[in-house]
Amino acid sequence: MTDTSPATTVAPDDAALREAMNRVRVEVGKAVIGQDGTVTGLLIALLARGHVLLEGVPGVAKTLLVRAFSTALGLDTKRVQFTPDLMPGDVSGSLVYDAKTGEFEFREGPVFTNVVLADEINRTPPKTQAALLEAMEERQVSTDGVTRPLPDPFLVAATQNPIEHEGTYTLPEAQLDRFLLKLVVEVPARDAELAVLRRHASGFDPRDLAAAGLTRAATADEIRAAQRAAASVTVSDDVLGYVVDLAQATRRSPSVQLGVSPRAATALLAASKAWAWLGGYPAITPDHVQTMLVPTWRHRIRLRPDAELEGVSVDAVLGSVLQQTRVPI
Repeated sequence: MTDTSPATTVAPDDAALREAMNRVRVEVGKAVIGQDGTVTGLLIALLARGHVLLEGVPGVAKTLLVRAFSTALGLDTKRVQFTPDLMPGDVSGSLVYDAKTGEFEFREGPVFTNVVLADEINRTPPKTQAALLEAMEERQVSTDGVTRPLPDPFLVAATQNPIEHEGTYTLPEAQLDRFLLKLVVEVPARDAELAVLRRHASGFDPRDLAAAGLTRAATADEIRAAQRAAASVTVSDDVLGYVVDLAQATRRSPSVQLGVSPRAATALLAASKAWAWLGGYPAITPDHVQTMLVPTWRHRIRLRPDAELEGVSVDAVLGSVLQQTRVPI
């Protein structure tokens, strides 16, 4: 769905932008039940101009969630099924010989869209995974010496299965570091699952989102304005010091082999700004940092092998870091 609305002549205020972003959650809820936290995470990533890694077992509506999210925002979306034989050019695009003109022309890959759904990203080799690196970091694709910008807004939502190991390739740290958030999509609670079954029993078709009543809640101009507003949220030196203290605490943890990098600290800052703006706060508080710490850092830490053997989890380590780090008052 392409945004064809005319350019906004009067910039909407923060309250109107915030209301538009919150309507997105309502619209997605018409198709997906019991995943409010994941939808909020996608919104935060979009506002912070980041990307999202969705992890969950098959059948928890990861793909439907991203499709509904794109529809509610009125953004173009393309799905790429990552397989072992997928080539980098299948993602970013490639030069194709035109027999009529006798010249090579660039054929855009599916990455040239607003929302890229990279389905089962860990099922493709690192060479193809790396095809997304430039797109995610620089928001452009370089081919044959020519740099081509990607649409704005731009978001990569990648899914992976946490329990399937055969035929999968672990994402390297450089790739993981490009994801702002890692969201764990849980199996819905009993009441939510019952509501899902009721909806399907009444004829809901997940392939027909229009029939589910989804409408566009925001325009591309509003999204860009909301991104600028979220980036303008202020932060005190005390909170900045708190973020640095948390980052250094991960590097000192006895269970951690590789702590978070300065890039991770800036990612936590950006996510906290987006979360604060969504809540109507003009400045970041330590509560915002604490809320966003686990989803922002859980994929950026490598545990020591002995800690993994003992059953220590990254989330537990981050929880311990939060408890042991002094909170600025």
